[in-house]
Amino acid sequence: MAGIGLLGAIALAGLVVAIYAAWLFHDLPDASELADYRPPTATRVYAGDGTLIGEFSDERRIYVTYDQIPEPVIHAFLAAEDKNFFQHGGIDVSGLGRAMFKNIFNFVAGRRLEGGSTITQQVAKNVLLTNESTIGRKLKEAILSSRLEATLTKEQILELYLNEIFLGYRSYGVASAAYNYFGKSLNQLTPDQAAFLAALPKGPNNYHPKRHPGAAKGRRDWVLGEMAQAGWLSQADMLAAQARPLGAQDAPRRAQYQDADFFVEEARRQALLNKDIGETLNAGGFYMRTTLDPALQTAARDALMTGLESYDRRHGWRGAWGQTDFAEGWQAAALKKSAPPERRAWRAAAVTAASGGSVQIVTARDGDTGSLIGADVAWANAGRGLKRGDLIFVEPRGGQFALKQIPAVNGALVAIEPQSGRVLAMVGGYSYALSSFNRATQAKRQPGSAFKPFVYATALEGEYTPASIVLDAPISFAGGPNGQRWSPENYSREYYGPQTLRRGLELSRNVMTVRLASAVGMRKIVDQSARMGLEGLQPNLSVSLGAGEVTPYQMTAAYAAFVNGGRRVEPYLIDYVQDRNGETVWRADRRNCRECGRGFSGQPSPRLDPRGQQVLDPITAYQISSMLEGVIQRGTAASARGLGRWIGGKTGTTNDYRSAWFVGFSSDIVVGVFIGFDDNRSLGSGETGATTPVPIFNQFMQTALKSRPARPFVRPKNAIFRMVNGVEEAFRPGTERQREEQAPVDPALPVGPQNYNEVVRRELEAGGETPAAAAPPTAAPPPPQPQRPPAEDLSGLY
Repeated sequence: MAGIGLLGAIALAGLVVAIYAAWLFHDLPDASELADYRPPTATRVYAGDGTLIGEFSDERRIYVTYDQIPEPVIHAFLAAEDKNFFQHGGIDVSGLGRAMFKNIFNFVAGRRLEGGSTITQQVAKNVLLTNESTIGRKLKEAILSSRLEATLTKEQILELYLNEIFLGYRSYGVASAAYNYFGKSLNQLTPDQAAFLAALPKGPNNYHPKRHPGAAKGRRDWVLGEMAQAGWLSQADMLAAQARPLGAQDAPRRAQYQDADFFVEEARRQALLNKDIGETLNAGGFYMRTTLDPALQTAARDALMTGLESYDRRHGWRGAWGQTDFAEGWQAAALKKSAPPERRAWRAAAVTAASGGSVQIVTARDGDTGSLIGADVAWANAGRGLKRGDLIFVEPRGGQFALKQIPAVNGALVAIEPQSGRVLAMVGGYSYALSSFNRATQAKRQPGSAFKPFVYATALEGEYTPASIVLDAPISFAGGPNGQRWSPENYSREYYGPQTLRRGLELSRNVMTVRLASAVGMRKIVDQSARMGLEGLQPNLSVSLGAGEVTPYQMTAAYAAFVNGGRRVEPYLIDYVQDRNGETVWRADRRNCRECGRGFSGQPSPRLDPRGQQVLDPITAYQISSMLEGVIQRGTAASARGLGRWIGGKTGTTNDYRSAWFVGFSSDIVVGVFIGFDDNRSLGSGETGATTPVPIFNQFMQTALKSRPARPFVRPKNAIFRMVNGVEEAFRPGTERQREEQAPVDPALPVGPQNYNEVVRRELEAGGETPAAAAPPTAAPPPPQPQRPPAEDLSGLY
């Protein structure tokens, strides 16, 4: 009976073990899946010239193949983690025994316990299993390790391990760690640097090079000793390596080019919406080539920041950003307030003494002392002044310090290639670190007079020509607020009488534009604007003066049609995307080239169709670009005249000076500049599109024209050219004869502008109203040329 009971117990135990084994291994992963496994890898983002500008990742990883990993790195990790890796079959029994034996003494001595897991076991755990500390997981790990060894080569297993492992500093894999800790590629690492990386798998936070430098160096030196013991490093090289400091960077390394934060983030947003790459963007290891021109991007950032700082200085010193009583530790508190990272020379400082025209300061980080520049002291005293204990930003300059202030105003700049839609530069605000809101793509604001070219283009698409005459005189319409009539006004209530369309646009005449829009029809104007990319506008007359809302990105892209012969091009930031195998998965330019596969020896190169949809007659596009060139040569943007010929553009200012715009262009680049407060408050009296946006445009174009010199706008082949008032105008065939007609402008009003304001005054005093209809096309002399650039017309909107 006892024997039967024993046999039953054995059978029962076997059954229990069998059931447990079945339960334990029923969901065991298939080790063969690792043959095609690739860990999540960062998508790296490059400018058009190949400059690395950013990366997208959940795990910052740069995948490298086994043959790309240098021997010192391999030897360091084998010395630290698994010396017998190339000899065992997945489980190192002798190594496990040695570790258990040593751990008895390590425990007694209070030293770190050694693990017995091989690299193969770590791959099984990291890739296929969880981190739970159970006997079941260890059994699964052992079985999977044997299967891995049977499925993959040793080199493949080591490749997976060195790419998968987390090494701190937001680094996954050895290639990312080399870049983040030392700013180097793997083949540039010295043995001591490779040994430091190999010291990290057991606990990156425990060996942080800045928080725990002693422990980090001790662990690194231990790895170097193990490498020497294994014969991978000579005794002399080991001692030399151990004598070197850690030399790690203070923080994970970013892309060296750091002027494109707004651009890179917008590229990420657009990529996430792309069905071919969106879901796998952060883990797919894509190579993303963008349209960015780094030289233009840096110029755009510098121009916008300088322009905003100039505006801010004109409007006075707003006061210190903090105070201190100079108690112990005040420096650390002051350094918590960061200067814009784009302004690397700025320093946090405290005022130590202020008396009259002299202010003494001390910097918080370095303790440097000195005085503020006298002109800056006067500027501050004209505002809220300075006193002891004030915390401020300063910049070293010629043995003294310049007083600096972060602007409260903001803005955007977008530069687009008009023939293709490639976005060459984008800056969405003063500093991405201070505000990541992209005003180029996300801020919808009224463009003011910058919208007028779309009104004139619609008229030119109809029966009008640049020489057609429209009356510049007071006018009013029903439908204003509170049942009142709406009466748009010109700047300073001056009126020039009958004027050509060219002069109306060059001088940005509000009343003339509204009169033209009324004659053409707002439905036609908003439909034409929508075809050019400005969608969702309402057919109200106030929209003709820029009362609709658009983004700088949309506005700049819409202007491209005036430059490229009338085609609407869709702006884009991503040129093409390749997967980790080099296969192109998405490309912006999807035009077919049927003849690109043939040889070209002795034959003309194949021609691709131009991009975009034709939305304007090429003659109309040329007429507008020529008229907008006149805005710079004779109109509201005359301060850009110094850039030379063949530059056009249009200023824009909205009611109460809330927003200021300038959209300018040459034959090869279109640039949109917007300035405004985020809460849409007034910029201040006189802050027009010509005041801040045009100087920003000028500064940017000085760089842009070096690589893209201005050249004449392309003249349409079928256009007829005639001289009108000293300017060569383009006409559609048959319309050039209209300028010769001499029909009266209006029988009740004189043709010339010289005494026109007096006539208007008398009409208004008599209670009369000037006619609203556009006058028949005839020529009239231009108004007297002003002695200074004419002021930008305000919208006069209700």
